[in-house]
Amino acid sequence: MTSEAWESLVGQPEAARRLSAAVSSPVHAYLFVGPRGVGKRQAAQIFAGELLADTDPDKASRHRRLAQQLTHADIVVFAPSGNNLRLGSRSDPGEIPAIISEATRSPTEGTRKVVIVEDFQSADAPASSALLKLVEEPPETTIFVLLASDVPPHQATIESRCLRVDFLAVSAEAIAEVLVSEELINTEGAQLVAAAANGSVERARLLVLDERLAFRRDAWWSIPDRLNGSGAAVAEVVEELRGLIDDASAVKVAQHQRELEELNQREEQLGTRGSGRRTLETRQRRELRQFRTEELRFGFATLAARYREMVVAELGGDVALEAVNHLNHSTDALIRNPNEALLLQALLLKLSPLD
Repeated sequence: MTSEAWESLVGQPEAARRLSAAVSSPVHAYLFVGPRGVGKRQAAQIFAGELLADTDPDKASRHRRLAQQLTHADIVVFAPSGNNLRLGSRSDPGEIPAIISEATRSPTEGTRKVVIVEDFQSADAPASSALLKLVEEPPETTIFVLLASDVPPHQATIESRCLRVDFLAVSAEAIAEVLVSEELINTEGAQLVAAAANGSVERARLLVLDERLAFRRDAWWSIPDRLNGSGAAVAEVVEELRGLIDDASAVKVAQHQRELEELNQREEQLGTRGSGRRTLETRQRRELRQFRTEELRFGFATLAARYREMVVAELGGDVALEAVNHLNHSTDALIRNPNEALLLQALLLKLSPLD
């Protein structure tokens, strides 16, 4: 395992150490568990590249490069096209049948194939059960890498059949240090971005391009001063917040456009069309939804910090404590992909006006 390959994985030294040691003698299935954006997918790509390079040292650099680009023929990535990984039906097959079909095929180039499955926690009980047998006993040439934000109870058996590797949320201090060391932003700006990154280095690197981040933070911070107990005030604030989230999404849309342009260039060079396009577009739609969710997390955290500050200053009393409780419940609800407008309306209606 090359040390350089893991240096870009920020804040996960234990995961990097365990995976580096596993390359020469891997097990049949791995389960990476941790919050979004903390490096699970990046680690999966590095790990997959190293697994293939280990069996073909003469072409090691090529295997690693294609793994990082997710264009290697023997690295296959699956992700939910909607909110969940589905078993589907004959008329509407989900992702699970495709995963099973692909995992049972022989490698194209070498002696190993790596199947990466994102958002595995979204697979319901029937979908998880359908995949259990294959994860328990895949073909000798196939290695599963399952990525999940958590492990629901119905996936406990699959978890027991995998080697679990935990990924921790990256501290704001570590994120700020990386942004400054990469010369992406100055120290003062890095602190603001790191605080808004929700423990995600990936999100932080994107937010350095966002000139309106401070404006959005101030908008969330000011909400308690704008509520007056009326539905009209709530509607006005919700409309404004959703507009700010739309504006914030522009940096993600621009990133996606660059990825599509790079794909177009590769297709022109290779003389092929559609290579990886559907997978890329599906991933981009999912990432855009996730980006909006992370903006809500950032907003809820900012608003909670405002109310906690009021508690410390003994200005809000029980009203501020109750608001923090409502914000915690709303943050927990984000895992269920709620309607954005309805969630905001319900939350702000519960926040009492300040005296």
